[in-house]
Amino acid sequence: QVHLVESGGVLVQPGVSLILSCDSSGSIFSIYVMGWYRQAPGKERELVANITSRGNTGYEDSVKGRFTISRDNAKNTVYLQMNSLQPEETAVYYCTLNDDYWGQGTQVTVSS
Repeated sequence: QVHLVESGGVLVQPGVSLILSCDSSGSIFSIYVMGWYRQAPGKERELVANITSRGNTGYEDSVKGRFTISRDNAKNTVYLQMNSLQPEETAVYYCTLNDDYWGQGTQVTVSS
């Protein structure tokens, strides 16, 4: 019933910016906390950012000031603007609705 589909992940060079999108369906999107997680090779999945129904945001320390999470409730979409990407941030990025539903992930690779 609930489906989340991420898009936007590509190969980029260090310092480049990307925006990821997550399209959702099958829920009353506007009432839920939405989040972005990432899982790097050999690492556990970690929270990157989340955003409440009111638009309050939270960020993992290493991305504060560089990443911005936002949502468009009319489009049932959540975004992650990522600036100045670093190689260490190569990961599969996942969108989640309330930590209960997950997308398939989108690969972001940061490499020279």
